[in-house]
Amino acid sequence: MSTGEFTVGLVQMTLTPDPDANLARAVELAGRAAKDGARIVCLPELFRSQYFCQSEDARSFDLAEPIPGPSTDALAKVARQNATTVIAPVFERRAAGLYHNSVVVVSSSGDIVGLYRKMHIPDDPGYYEKFYFTPGDLGYRAFDTEVGRIGALICWDQWYPEAARLTSLRGAGVLFYPTAIGWHPREKDQVGESQRDAWITIQRSHAIANGVFVAAVNRVGLERPVGGEGIEFWGSTFLADPFGVVVAQARTDGEEIVLGTVDVSRIEEVRRAWPFLRDRRIDSYAGLDRRFIEET
Repeated sequence: MSTGEFTVGLVQMTLTPDPDANLARAVELAGRAAKDGARIVCLPELFRSQYFCQSEDARSFDLAEPIPGPSTDALAKVARQNATTVIAPVFERRAAGLYHNSVVVVSSSGDIVGLYRKMHIPDDPGYYEKFYFTPGDLGYRAFDTEVGRIGALICWDQWYPEAARLTSLRGAGVLFYPTAIGWHPREKDQVGESQRDAWITIQRSHAIANGVFVAAVNRVGLERPVGGEGIEFWGSTFLADPFGVVVAQARTDGEEIVLGTVDVSRIEEVRRAWPFLRDRRIDSYAGLDRRFIEET
């Protein structure tokens, strides 16, 4: 990372059924975050549409777009006009019948300098992503920006320490997690708060274990694109420092731009005090590339 401090802008959005309106709103909010001082702006996962993975419907593939495409073109203009880096999630159409849940890193000059394809694909009630997305094939990557080296992962990836570790080992000082996560309304009263707390805790843990900043960027609001109860996305977009301290956080019930300061010296300070990378026993980790280890 570079030295000094810089501001990140995390855009928590409410999404409508109109993709063009969502893109226009994303452009507006990203530009506003940049004007408020953000050197890197991150949007939530699949921000151009409501969360269509609540059902399996082949018509939803029509929402996909190429890279470069309409979303990256519009956000590249924001990046150039405001001299800021934009992290742009895209439902990527790679080829006919081949789609990815992706993130594009657009530099302050408007150039695409990074592409990450979501590696971990869930298949749970209301989150039928395996129907839509091919697992990523680019691995865990870090990208150079004007303020330093960053990583971009996506939603379900945020539960896996291996993804955070490998991205951090490639030199990323900030891990961005564009996200779409929320409550099933019928479960909210009973387990809702513990679910949200677990989501925050695991990402704070990645920050601590790797000595990096972690930024989670969620959508917000109740979405019922196919009827039924839908999903109530819980917002709570936040930035945590390398000690796991939440330095900025959004509310659970409305659109918001979270501005947070990344103090690069904090990475060095925390890693000196808690030298987890120094003390890793890389000679003893055989088996992590296996699904499960059965003793004989």
